[in-house]
Amino acid sequence: MAYVTGLPLGSTSDEAPVSPFDEISRSQWAELAKSSTSPLTEPEIEKIRGLGDFLDLAEVSDIYLPLSQLLNLYVTQTQELHADSDAFLNRTNKRIPFIIGVAGSVAVGKSTVSRLLKELLSRWPSTPTVALVTTDGFLHPNAVLEQRGIMDRKGFPESYDRLALLKFVADIKSGKEEVSAPLYSHLTYDIVPGEQVIVSSPDVVIIEGLNVLQPPALGQEVALSDYFDFKIYVDAPTQEIESWYLDRFKALRESAFRDPASYFHRYAEMDETKALDRAKEIWRTINLPNLMENIISTRSRATLVLQKGEKHRVERVLLRKI
Repeated sequence: MAYVTGLPLGSTSDEAPVSPFDEISRSQWAELAKSSTSPLTEPEIEKIRGLGDFLDLAEVSDIYLPLSQLLNLYVTQTQELHADSDAFLNRTNKRIPFIIGVAGSVAVGKSTVSRLLKELLSRWPSTPTVALVTTDGFLHPNAVLEQRGIMDRKGFPESYDRLALLKFVADIKSGKEEVSAPLYSHLTYDIVPGEQVIVSSPDVVIIEGLNVLQPPALGQEVALSDYFDFKIYVDAPTQEIESWYLDRFKALRESAFRDPASYFHRYAEMDETKALDRAKEIWRTINLPNLMENIISTRSRATLVLQKGEKHRVERVLLRKI
């Protein structure tokens, strides 16, 4: 299957360099968890599933249960390494959260992956407290974006308060007991004034967003991902992502957009053909350029890549070699 950059990541040819990833087929990956049973029920999966996403018990058991087991192994080993390092340096053993970054395009399903991992990891005895934070809360308010003339670049790196986001994650990694992030409303498509998301003494923090795996911004020495212990990239062919984006737009038009308080309410009242044409324009002029210019290049920085095919079904897993 062709992915956005021609050769799928992890493939080889006579001209291609050796890949830093082990390529694992779906069937091979699924075998890794055959001795375990998914702790989630179908109703619980229904609550986790994003609009337009495909997710069932088989997908959870075949793909995400092995991933949660691998992550639990990484968490356990990292905790032991912290303790050993503190003992070697004669420091007081301080509990440090394990941070997972989840990146990928708009509509690729990274939010569903993040919610699912939060639920699965919280069932492990070593990680009962799992927090999930999206980078949407660190977008500049719409008034600021409009003032700067970049409202049509919302979701691009420059639309975020990157210093605030970096400080937030640095505070978590320093062991600060309580940190807060601004709250974002998908209904109003804006930051909610005065509201905060509180993260208090977590075992694991999942940071989900479009650009969380980017290298340092110009003039900065540290990247957000420097604080991550494990990095996941959710991948799919661009034609599939576009199809999922349009399907989600049509579903939202029949649901959330009908709320008069919705920023996108106008699309629910618009002629269906015109509304869909507008969605295609948004994809072509905003989401696709952001994917090609800023997001896809961060895929090679991941620890693990989930490569999806039709209906959000993961077809193979790429795991960085140790």
